[in-house]
Amino acid sequence: MTTIGLIGSGHIGSQLARVAIAQGYDVVLSNSRGPETLQDLVAELGPKARAGTPQEAAEAADIAVVTTPLAAIPTVPVAPLVGKVVIETNNYYPQRDGQIAELDDESTTVSELLQRHLPESKVVKAFNHIAAPHITEHAKPAGTPGRRALAIAGDDAEARATVAAFIDAAGFDVVDLGPLAEGWRIQRDTPGYVAPFDADELKVKIGEAKRYRDM
Repeated sequence: MTTIGLIGSGHIGSQLARVAIAQGYDVVLSNSRGPETLQDLVAELGPKARAGTPQEAAEAADIAVVTTPLAAIPTVPVAPLVGKVVIETNNYYPQRDGQIAELDDESTTVSELLQRHLPESKVVKAFNHIAAPHITEHAKPAGTPGRRALAIAGDDAEARATVAAFIDAAGFDVVDLGPLAEGWRIQRDTPGYVAPFDADELKVKIGEAKRYRDM
């Protein structure tokens, strides 16, 4: 694994680019506005970063990160992500995203929508319940007492392991929720959302999660 391709380079994407470069990856950043709008960020990140189109980021990626508004899911390149691990970081906020019926009735999740769009990719939910600045501010070496934990979910066990290793190297313990459908347990307004917890605490909070309809 040598390159992280970022489809979306806002608050979360730019922080993950910093994390990836610190781990020795090259990064290709992209957004909907064009590579020229990312030149300041590329200059900050240094020689291991470059800007491209979403297509170019997807093609270059060994691991891809999709961190775009929900409305942009249909624009995510499909063919170049076949067989690849794709980290999905988003949350559903109706006031921002508009009402999406199958998310409102909880018949699916945000990550499953992306997996549907990328049927031959290995989507893993991650980094959706941490504020962007904390991705670097809260990172600690493995074995540090009270180290913050982040949850993951995905249908492919090997892909989850790949993302777990990335998260561990980034400075966080990992709580594995299993399949993508379980990602709702760490969505917005659940007990584990955003607040910092170590692994044992996060497991408790995940166990306390309720569907929106039951809140």
